[in-house]
Amino acid sequence: MESQVRGGTRWKRFAVVMVPSVAATACIGVALAQGALAASFSVSGQSFKVSADQLVGYDMIQYGALDTGKDLKGDDAAHPVAVSGFKSADITNMCQSVVTPNIPVLGSVTLRLEAGKDTPVHADNIYIDISDLKADATFKDLDIGVAAGDTSNATQMNPGDVSGKKANPYGFAQRASEAVLTGVQQTAWATTAGTFKLSGLHMSLSTGSNECY
Repeated sequence: MESQVRGGTRWKRFAVVMVPSVAATACIGVALAQGALAASFSVSGQSFKVSADQLVGYDMIQYGALDTGKDLKGDDAAHPVAVSGFKSADITNMCQSVVTPNIPVLGSVTLRLEAGKDTPVHADNIYIDISDLKADATFKDLDIGVAAGDTSNATQMNPGDVSGKKANPYGFAQRASEAVLTGVQQTAWATTAGTFKLSGLHMSLSTGSNECY
């Protein structure tokens, strides 16, 4: 797969543009909370952490892939990931954070988004490019196989038919009608969603490290 890093945010001039950027992000956050915008979260050159008390997803597909993009120096970078996709998902007490180091004057700065404490976050057609995941998981109607293109007798899947992305045609893949993950802690390189409704959204910027876990 050649997954482009989507919606990349560059922080090199953070100290100069912080105030207008915060204002713009707040406006976007309100629109997302009202379900008015398609959502795309990724940080160019940086991974970010996501935690949740519970994620309940439907029509799940998961497969290995490669994210490509630029690092903080602007050089080409590639990251092996497991792409987890859901036709729809409800996420309870979600937190997303990214720490950007070495900002002039400020040092490290943490951008943190929290939502879904009272009413779960709801997402449609969501895909998460994960490099590390910890959770207790239960799958319903689990089907483990390989991405389409393998010549063996194993179950073949075509993630591109579902996600519009290209997977390794000989790589591992699995799918399930329902997945329930509790105590979620994950590191990701990108998240995209057709719609992403964040109930009770709270965004904060702080100096130092204030990650979700």
